Amino acid sequence: MGKVTGFMEYERIEEGYKPVPERLKNYKEFVIGLDDQAANTQAARCMDCGTPFCNNGCPVNNIIPDFNDLVYHGDWKEAIDVLHSTNNFPEFTGRICPAPCEAACTLNVNQLAVGIKSIEHAIIDRAWENGWVKPQPAKIKTGKKIAVVGSGPAGLAASQQLARAGHDVTLFEKNDRVGGLLRYGIPDFKMEKSHIDRRVEQLKAEGVTIRTSVLVGEMPKGSKVTNWAKETISAEQLKKDFDAVLLTGGSEQSRDLPVPGRDLDGIHFAMEFLPQQNKINAGDKLKGQLRADGKHVIVIGGGDTGSDCVGTSNRHGAVSVTQFEVMPQPPVEENRPMTWPYWPMKLRTSSSHDEGCQREFAISTKEFIGEKGKVTGLKTVHIEFKDGKMVEIAGTEKEYKADLVLLAMGFVNPVATVLEAFGVDKDARGNAKASTDFTGGYATNVSKVFAAGDMRRGQSLVVWAIREGRQAARAIDEFLMGFSDLPR
Repeated sequence: MGKVTGFMEYERIEEGYKPVPERLKNYKEFVIGLDDQAANTQAARCMDCGTPFCNNGCPVNNIIPDFNDLVYHGDWKEAIDVLHSTNNFPEFTGRICPAPCEAACTLNVNQLAVGIKSIEHAIIDRAWENGWVKPQPAKIKTGKKIAVVGSGPAGLAASQQLARAGHDVTLFEKNDRVGGLLRYGIPDFKMEKSHIDRRVEQLKAEGVTIRTSVLVGEMPKGSKVTNWAKETISAEQLKKDFDAVLLTGGSEQSRDLPVPGRDLDGIHFAMEFLPQQNKINAGDKLKGQLRADGKHVIVIGGGDTGSDCVGTSNRHGAVSVTQFEVMPQPPVEENRPMTWPYWPMKLRTSSSHDEGCQREFAISTKEFIGEKGKVTGLKTVHIEFKDGKMVEIAGTEKEYKADLVLLAMGFVNPVATVLEAFGVDKDARGNAKASTDFTGGYATNVSKVFAAGDMRRGQSLVVWAIREGRQAARAIDEFLMGFSDLPR
């Protein structure tokens, strides 16, 4: 370990933010990462526990005490090697992961956790700056061909692992650029897309063939999910042309709110709103972009997607932004002895909330109201939970003014008909049915067709997608070769 008494001597150091007025003027990242001294001090707080719960708290099982120790001793190059051994894209997780590893940190029992995420962020940024991130093409090719459908974090991780194992990988993406929900779901102010672009170049140098604007199967009629596919390819063609197929599409079917007035103009899913701004930021021209300029915006849904809508609306110049959450307001501080080392339920205030947002908890929307076919407001009521049921509280009815309503209540399952096209069995939630055990891991009921990431587990974190992509890659390698040296 770095410093035996470091956790007693040093306080947690948070990453900095640029001032709100400055960051609202653009869509650039505004987090100020740790300098060398701050990272050294933060890493010194790691106790190198006998049982490092952070390793298991992290879905990709990052070897956290080891890279903390290396940072403390200034060995940044070795630190990125350790980090890359479990995580293909730490620049993604170092920016947008909620850091379940920190919730599991032993120090978090009665103090503030080690800033593991900020250290990870510092390691990968220095690695890119110093040219340590290089392509790793396979020395021996197997001659096996694999199709990966969906270029989000699961598809990217699986493609990289399979290419490094010597397979010929073709990555298919229905949108015009690689990245999936990383590209068109996450605002640039949280993660600039140049981070994806340079990984794409790395994958190409490692032998991955990338085909964008290609839809596998058919998009359901009437789907409102933004799609820029120019070419369609059938499931039968992929099964004919490739030795294995991995389905890694995102969970894009938004949860709807079927209350009176839902058909009024001005009510949109978050995934109609957010991708358009990302397209504009990339230099594209769009007609009729959904914008919040001069509008009273209501965001329904209290999670990360709702927070992204808040931040984007404020950058547009909304008059007001209000966010609804149907669940009661959680406590500001968790009961650590009760929750550690698991992910705690507590009030989480994002940087977007700090930029300007009124938050309402335990509130339910009863009806959208409007004039001349356009939404002008909504009727709400506060609720409470009794005997496990949601019950309205009499006398709490209220009307809110709204010119734009954004539905950000989560995602229920993959939106595309790709599963039907392949004949893949679904689970009760509409996701691909596939086990993750060691025998036949990630295999579906269809011969040589596998599924991972949101396509299999449903809406989840980027770090879980990377984990599943890596594990599915090993399963496919073993399926094709009879064994695998890839890490699971």
